[in-house]
Amino acid sequence: MEYLESRRDRVEDRLTAVLESVEPDELRTEVEHVALAGGKRVRPTVTVLVCEALDGDVETAVDYAVGVELVHNASLVIDDIIDDSERRRDTPAAWTEFGYGPAIIASDGLLGEAFALFSANERAMQAVAESMVELGEGEATELVDQPVTEEEYVELARRKTGALFRAAAELGAIAADADAYTVEAFGQYAERVGVAFQMRDDVLDATADAEQLGKPTGHDAEMERPSIVEVTDLTPEEANEQAHDTSDAALAALNSVDIDDSQAMAYLRDLAEFVVVRDR
Repeated sequence: MEYLESRRDRVEDRLTAVLESVEPDELRTEVEHVALAGGKRVRPTVTVLVCEALDGDVETAVDYAVGVELVHNASLVIDDIIDDSERRRDTPAAWTEFGYGPAIIASDGLLGEAFALFSANERAMQAVAESMVELGEGEATELVDQPVTEEEYVELARRKTGALFRAAAELGAIAADADAYTVEAFGQYAERVGVAFQMRDDVLDATADAEQLGKPTGHDAEMERPSIVEVTDLTPEEANEQAHDTSDAALAALNSVDIDDSQAMAYLRDLAEFVVVRDR
């Protein structure tokens, strides 16, 4: 656990340093409110672990990890506005704290800082840009053409959640200057982890206690959002089984990479298993 915490702490320190340089002061306050309010830091941890598994440049990976976390937080600001969610990570959502205009500007500011971290590497820029296209298309699809089958749900989850997970892993491999096959294999692993993560998130929204979860529950049903429980006839227990199957597919992709076993690889395997049993 100390191994993993040290990686997260390194990402957290770099994230704090990046945000400290934001100007003007009002924008810095807003982006810090969003990005430093906590969070699991799953995506940036994946970036660092993939790079370490491939014996790459961890310093570069930490910058990419911070960039991924900034993109993720920027998307959450907009999600909360769309969903009319007043709280995020047990603190007021950005729009609740500052108003709609400043919240949108904060989202833009987070994206700007993120792309500054990717800009020196064309492969990194491409990976993130592709994930953002997928994310944007997924968000738009959800608003105008909600899925009605399990297959359509999985495709939406792949775009909305899996795509940024994929970018996180690909960036770790890119930081290690990996070949295209290795980048793709790690990307497939992380994308499937992301979809499994979303499935579990949907189940928690339907079944968990709001105080324990740290955010409102029952939101998917109330807003008729396409959760796996709402779209399909699956019970929460059956939906969890689907999440476990997706996690197994992620592990298969990870195990297809021909590299020496390591502590980093062990934690990547643990992550695929953890996302489907977490309780918040």
